[in-house]
Amino acid sequence: MSSPTRRRVGFVATLADRGQDIAVHTGDTCLTYAALADRVVAAGIALGTGRRLVLIAAENSLDALVTYLGALHAGHVPLLAPGDRLQHLDGLIDAYDPDVVAGRGDSGWQVTARRTVAAHDLHVDLALLLTTSGSTGSPKVVRLSHDNLDSNAAAIAESLGVRRTDRAITSLPLHYCYGLSVVHSHLSAGAAVVLTDLSVVDPCFWTLFDEVGATTLAGVPHSFDLLDRSGFTQRTHPSLRVVTQAGGRLAPDTVQRYAALGRGHGWDLFVMYGQTEATARMAVLPPDLLSARPESVGRPVPGGSFRLDLLSEIDCGLGELVYSGPNVMLGYAESGLDLARGREVHELRTGDLARLGPDGLVEIVGRRSRFAKVVGLRIDLDQVERDLAATGHETHCVDLGDAIGVLVAAPGSGADVTQTVTRRHGIPASGVVVLDGSEAPRLATGKPDYPGMAELIGAHRAQAAQAAQSAAAGALQRQTGDLTEDVVTLYRSLLSAPQADQTTSFVDLGGDSLSYVEVSLRLEGLLDALPHGWHLLAPSELGAAASAPGAVRTRRRLHTVDTTVLVRAMAILLILANHTHLSFVPGGAHTLLALVGYNVARFQLTSRPRRERVRGIGRSVARVVLPSAAWIGAVALVAGTYDWRNVLMVNQVLGDWAQWSPHWHYWFIEAITSLLLGTALLMAIPAVDRWERRWPFAFPLALVGVGLLTRYGVLVPDAGPYRGANAYVLIWLFATGWAAARATTTRQRLLVSAIPVLTVPGFWPSMPGREVTIVVGLLALIWFPTARVPGWVGRAASQIATASLFVYLTHFVVYPRIMGYSSLLAMACCLVVGIAYCRLWTGLEATVRRVFRALVARRDLRTQVTSRVVRTRTPAGPATDAPL
Repeated sequence: MSSPTRRRVGFVATLADRGQDIAVHTGDTCLTYAALADRVVAAGIALGTGRRLVLIAAENSLDALVTYLGALHAGHVPLLAPGDRLQHLDGLIDAYDPDVVAGRGDSGWQVTARRTVAAHDLHVDLALLLTTSGSTGSPKVVRLSHDNLDSNAAAIAESLGVRRTDRAITSLPLHYCYGLSVVHSHLSAGAAVVLTDLSVVDPCFWTLFDEVGATTLAGVPHSFDLLDRSGFTQRTHPSLRVVTQAGGRLAPDTVQRYAALGRGHGWDLFVMYGQTEATARMAVLPPDLLSARPESVGRPVPGGSFRLDLLSEIDCGLGELVYSGPNVMLGYAESGLDLARGREVHELRTGDLARLGPDGLVEIVGRRSRFAKVVGLRIDLDQVERDLAATGHETHCVDLGDAIGVLVAAPGSGADVTQTVTRRHGIPASGVVVLDGSEAPRLATGKPDYPGMAELIGAHRAQAAQAAQSAAAGALQRQTGDLTEDVVTLYRSLLSAPQADQTTSFVDLGGDSLSYVEVSLRLEGLLDALPHGWHLLAPSELGAAASAPGAVRTRRRLHTVDTTVLVRAMAILLILANHTHLSFVPGGAHTLLALVGYNVARFQLTSRPRRERVRGIGRSVARVVLPSAAWIGAVALVAGTYDWRNVLMVNQVLGDWAQWSPHWHYWFIEAITSLLLGTALLMAIPAVDRWERRWPFAFPLALVGVGLLTRYGVLVPDAGPYRGANAYVLIWLFATGWAAARATTTRQRLLVSAIPVLTVPGFWPSMPGREVTIVVGLLALIWFPTARVPGWVGRAASQIATASLFVYLTHFVVYPRIMGYSSLLAMACCLVVGIAYCRLWTGLEATVRRVFRALVARRDLRTQVTSRVVRTRTPAGPATDAPL
């Protein structure tokens, strides 16, 4: 069915003509154009005979680049997609049934032919298929021609003045049209490409940048936020010559700031504008105009032109921007049948509202099209309205920038509308703002006034946020004026402990590390300041301390926060940052493991009776295992990523140590479960319980000594290739945290400090950064029980620390689907999902407890009634005192 006619992209067909000029740099490899051409030709032949549709799960690697260029060179049609979004790939495979699939597999880069004969009728002009930027898994793709690729690559190279000596680093993904255009324009000009998947916040990115003498850096607006945080503005990179920006509007003041920075450091900033539908770029604002017109996106690239379709509803020369040029796409495709179609689009209606200045510069002022971007996802607002109409809700939807605004006339339908939108479009509830019980404003023509709606819903949103803030502040205010009684009420509510009274402390009521953070945050709002060791004090003592003469009763800018809260929050953030490739500072999970030992000593191993100690540890185990098993079991059923060993927390015992796989994601949960159960078993032995009470500091030190036998391989010399995930190898870290909680004198703290300083180094010889993180975390716990931080830092850390277990549980499912867009966005989504699961599970726990108490109360009442009836019917002796 394939057409025998094959056209080729010009700059790919002529790669070999550039001979020994450098074409590609990686951290390990340097290829000339001749060597690259050889690999490209071989890759094209390996894709098969006939003109084939090749789905490439793209990544910033040499394998992916060679496969892509090989497909173009051989006349095949590559379909580029993000390699880390499996669900999106599955949707594209279902829609387009590619002949060949290439991507990263368990054994490395793999190219898999799905059939021996090409199955598609591919139009002779069709060269490339790209997914539209930010689309949420839709099969809709952009059809690009050979002329599109050649003309736009040449136009960009000319506009930016790309030289043969330039070396552009891949700071953006190859499947993104902007990132791909960097490769195209530089290969078209005979320049070099530096391949890396590192983030600009990673120091290794800049090490590579300087080592290879990279000259060109591309970024979207978010990239410039990351550059600010990474210290880019304070550094000098001598080889840097050009910085380009596209992918959204960059604030004019940021444009001017970076333009001035470039002038001072010897590089130029180019602001650009484009869309996938225009192959990549449509306009460029050169450096000499940045200071005067930072709000503009520039003039059209060579060969292109703009015009405005003025809108009757809009004044002041505004209109929809329409672009014409050789880089305008052939059209869209939504299935394999569409690939046989030729050109259907001759000019591109961008959907952007713009004005053209007398100097010919374009200024984008807004969007006309009915799309919104929420948490990086492109949402069709018309489709949202259709989905809501199908459920009986007549609505109007608008773009609020970071959320969808929904106006619905029927009052009381807000919750149902929010649930429908979040369920069908995959955005969080915070991304939906509903205003119900209000009629939609109209223009004089009778058409819906969407700008008016956006203003109306925005005002409603602001009022709701202010009301919520006031309500939250009111919840922290004292209700009775009696501080002791207010503390008791708070304990009864947050700990679900109706038995709380003026004499029961947080620990007496079964409080543990999971509830400690939220309770401490609320108590600080109630009492203004918390004394060290407050969890051991009765409400009467806390109230008396807060009411004592001279006690500070004013809100302070700096708040006292328990160091364990900050360590817990920082540790989970480091885990997320490492896994999303935002940074590489490992050691967060092992620091948390030591913190578990610290908290066991604080909350469970108190002066309570032995059985209460064991029960307390058992409750902590249940609070870890139950939400973990529920989540892992659900993922196992839906995605098949895990199995029964993960659900039962026995993968460390029954799993295969030969290969690291997703089954080992939850080694940390299994390790702390094993260590907590081991502690409970020890404390269940009366003699051991007595020893721990008699020598509270020496006992954990003895455990450290036992743990060092496994840490140094004296016991169990071969603990497997991943010994750092073995619970019995990590006993010494857990016990060190326990000892840190028991250290009360300077001498004891010095002794405990020596343990991590002497024993942690060398355990991970290939990752000294992990060792530094653990040592610093433990020293902070030992020497700084509390810290003074700004109020907002304390509140944020408390929120993250409270949900740390749930964030760890859920993030393995969340970040792989998002980090292709942005590592920072992926990290934020992991926090949102984890906090949401935490609140859901906490609410479920509270409901179960209420139901259980109600059942127990009903049983007790039934027992009392039965007993009373029996007593009144007993004929002998005093009727009310007769024994049963």
